[in-house]
This record gives sequence, structure tokens and C-alpha cells, in this order.
Amino acid sequence: MSLHARTPPMGWNSWDSFGTTVTQDEVLANARVLAERLLPHGWDTVVVDIDWYDPAARAHGYNDGSSLVLDAFGRQLPAENRFPSAAGGRGFRPLADEVHALGLRFGVHMMRGIPRIAVEQDLPVEGTSWTARDAADTTSVCPWNDDNYGLDHDHPAAQAYLDGLVAQLAGWGVDFLKVDDMLAPYHPDAVEAWARAIERSGRDIVLSLSPGTHLSTAQVDHLREHAQMWRISDDLWDRWEDVHAQFARLARWAPFQQPGGWADADMLPLGRIGLRAERGDDRQSRLTPDEQRTILTLWVMARSPLIVGGDLPTSDPATLDLLANPAVGHVLRAATGGREIVREPLGDGELIVWTSVEDATTYVAAFWTGPEPRTVSLPLSSLVGHAAARDTWTTRDLWEPGTTPDLHPTTWEPEGALVLDVPSHGVRWTALDTRPNQETS
Repeated sequence: MSLHARTPPMGWNSWDSFGTTVTQDEVLANARVLAERLLPHGWDTVVVDIDWYDPAARAHGYNDGSSLVLDAFGRQLPAENRFPSAAGGRGFRPLADEVHALGLRFGVHMMRGIPRIAVEQDLPVEGTSWTARDAADTTSVCPWNDDNYGLDHDHPAAQAYLDGLVAQLAGWGVDFLKVDDMLAPYHPDAVEAWARAIERSGRDIVLSLSPGTHLSTAQVDHLREHAQMWRISDDLWDRWEDVHAQFARLARWAPFQQPGGWADADMLPLGRIGLRAERGDDRQSRLTPDEQRTILTLWVMARSPLIVGGDLPTSDPATLDLLANPAVGHVLRAATGGREIVREPLGDGELIVWTSVEDATTYVAAFWTGPEPRTVSLPLSSLVGHAAARDTWTTRDLWEPGTTPDLHPTTWEPEGALVLDVPSHGVRWTALDTRPNQETS
């Protein structure tokens, strides 16, 4: 298990803002804001997403048949027109060093397989008598990106190629690998081969797998054995319907969350996104402020990794304040047992309630999916159990520090009920702190 995945990873990824086109300066600008504003709250990883090896990368899609930058052994190199510090064969080492100097970890995106150009040129596999043609499976092609062929994992050239590729990435100082086109369909041989290459590299690297379209929990044992993160959906964007769909997925996956193995609900499309992205144009996130609280709270309660996609230097201050809320990182790392305990249709929406626990504190997230605000009453015993409800409880609002939600005694619930005004598409996030009564302790 990666030492860095005992709790869900937190950080920034370039995809939502820059798609395939991010540059060295943009990565460093985001890293500096991450280190200054968010590192104290646990956000510690910077990830360069797809096609960093394409000098002609563009917004709103991929280039067919692009002239990717490769070394003599068919391994991707950073495009120097976008990452000038990579000149002279230095790869990502200088950029990783700058990111590490900020106290952060450095990650990159990779595609399953081996570059088509390497196969067409029949480049050698380093340290072997094999070539890229021996390693490739030319019948296995990603349906949405044609940079690579798959690898023929029945031939030892495939593992030798991956071992050399990951060794090079490790030598550059890479701490996090997001490997794409792995789960839809599920490629167990590729998952195992990447994990094996990471182990052989000798570097502690988190392995994150994407995308998670229709990913089944039946794969969880295999995923836990070989990876630290795995997506559970297709790409998520700044649309309420995308966020709403994750409630059911996270409820399904939350019972399987454990140190070293995290179901990932995808990046957080918060702040300024779409500068040069695959989807949409330059914009501040279209999620409302209440929807933004909802996505963050749901991800935290379900212990999904938190990877924000907005361009941090140009995002609105409210976004940075949202991400820097101390409760976000603390509850994500410290609370356990996150689960959905209520899902109740109420007219034009659903009341959805999650709880998790840290020592003597129970965290409660009450979500309302309807189009208008709603007042809800949650019996204390339904949140903490009948026996614990007899203890003395106090409340804290985690999004509005200093606010104490009311616990109202009722004729049918003498221990009280948590009464909350929940906004449309919003959440009330409450900490219930207890001190056992002498007669019930």
C-alpha cells in the first residue's frame, strides 16, 4: 500500500481548466497557490493531465495522429514548447523538483498501452532484444484517444516496456500516476502490469485508474490489491445532474472505502474552469454556491479523493475559501464509516442523509435535491442510535462556523430532533459532539 494513500488523496489536476494543453508556467502557478492556501488543509498533490507529450495539443479535443515526443525507447517526453525545463532530456525532473520544493507531490497522466508511433517505428524496448512491435497489441485501441495501442501482456516485452517507462517516471520524481483507459472495459492484465512496474521502480507512487464508467463493486478486491484510487464514473462536469448522479454511486461504494484503496467520484469542477478544456468555454463553475457545498460535502462524507480542477490563481476567492474550510480536510482524513442512512422522496425532491464518526463526534450531512428550500427534522436517535441519543449532545455547523443547529425535543422523540433549513440542491453539514451521561455511560 502506498504510504501516501492511507487517507484519500487531495490535490489539483489540470484537466478541467486546460484539457490537453497545460504549460509549465500554468502548472507552477497553480502549485504555488495550492501550497500557500490549501496545503495547510491537506491539499498536497499537483497532477499534469493527458497529452503533455503533444507539442500541438489543442482545446476541445485530441489530435488524431499527432507527432508525440518520444525518446529512443518509445517513452513519452514532455513537449519542450510547453515545458521548457524538459530540454536536454531532463524530462519532468526540473518541474517535479520545483513542485517538491513547495512541499507538494507531483503527478502525471498516462494512457494504457504504448504509443502508436513507437510501434510504427519499431523502436527498441530498453535493455532487451525486443521492440515495440513485440510489446504491442494492435487490436486493442482506446475508443476516444488514438495515441496508443494496447500492450500484449502475454509477451514479456510488454512488462519490460512498462518497467522502463515507470522507472523513467520515478527517476523524474513522479509521486502519482493517473492511468487512463483502464476500467471501461476493465483491463485486469494492464492493472496488474502497471502495479508491478511501480513496485519494481522502488518509488512510492500512488496509482489512480480511470475512467470508471459502469464500474462494478465486484472488482473491488482486484482494485485494492493493485491500485490506490479508481474512478467510479465517467467524467464529471459542472452540471447539477452530474453531481446528483454521484449520490447513488457513492452510496454503493462507500462501504468499501479503506486505507490504501479509494473509490474516486472524479475531479471537483470548482472555480474557473474551461480555459482550454475539452468541454465548454472559459467560465467560473456553473454549480451554484449551494451545489458547490453539496459536491464537497458528499465527496468528504463518502471519503472520495478530492482533486480540484479549477485554475486556482484566477478562481474566485469564494472557491478558495470553500476548499480551505478546515472541516473538509479534517473530516475526510479522520472520520470513518461514512454511509447513506436516509434516502427519502419528499414531493419534488429527495432528502438524503449521510453520517460518519470520529471518536465522540458524529458528522451529519443532510442533503435536499428539490428545487426549493426545505425544513427537515432528523430524530437524534436516527442519527446516533437509541442508546447514544440519551447522552448529552452539542452541535456545530461545519459550513457556518459559530452556528449551532437546534436540537428540539418533541413528544415522539424526547431526546430531540435536529431541525435544519436545507437550501435547494444544498446541504447542512453538522457535527454532533457528545459527552456520555453518567447514568448511561
